[in-house]
Amino acid sequence: MLLPIHIAAGGLAIVLGAVALVAKKGGAIHRRAGRVFVYAMLVMGGSAMLLGLRNGFFDGNAIGGAIAAYFVGTALTTVRPASSSTRRIDVAATMFALTLALVAAVGGMKAIDTPRLSPGGVPYRTIGIMSFVLATVLILAAIGDLRVMRSGALRGGRRLARHLWRMCFALFIAAGSFFSIRARVAKVLPRPFTTGPMRALPILLLFGAMFYWLWRVRRSPESLPRLDRARRDPVAVEKSTPLRRIVNAHVDG
Repeated sequence: MLLPIHIAAGGLAIVLGAVALVAKKGGAIHRRAGRVFVYAMLVMGGSAMLLGLRNGFFDGNAIGGAIAAYFVGTALTTVRPASSSTRRIDVAATMFALTLALVAAVGGMKAIDTPRLSPGGVPYRTIGIMSFVLATVLILAAIGDLRVMRSGALRGGRRLARHLWRMCFALFIAAGSFFSIRARVAKVLPRPFTTGPMRALPILLLFGAMFYWLWRVRRSPESLPRLDRARRDPVAVEKSTPLRRIVNAHVDG
């Protein structure tokens, strides 16, 4: 019974993630799509872990589901008010990320030594390389968690950047799991969309949007100190830039 739930949650997460990327930043659609996206990703990640653990601790679906849940969970706590409970969550998330990095690295070494195709048609060596990439990203994310715990909650552009790239990377896990396997895409989309370039296009667009907003955060840091004033003034909110509206939405919770 978990498989239909996993598929439905994954499909919903990909659609809502795309909506959140293209919607007016900080607007009602962006906030609502992002909120449901988090729930869908947690269901997708949890069901993937349960399904994958049937095949062993190093199963790719189990690892991928756990990674997606970690990134979307820490992205959510980034925009929540700091408290003792969020600090405990950060400590647990850091240990979880380091454990996942170790598991991904060990699984990657096993996959590279397997010269055949996986049941999904992807070479195990490709899966091994991707496992090492994920392990590296997880270590960097854990280092970021440690910095937050040491220096306290982030503010302004750094807070938004942390939230942004973690949400996008969680979406990458969901989208990559679907678009990397041609047979899965063929069950949902017409044949012209099953080619390699067409399946790679959503991933490229996702990272393009992520890097664009990270660039906007770095390019316009001077707008961030005036966000609280804009949030109190409805006219200022209406005239604010998209970057301000994003942060205003997160400040409002």
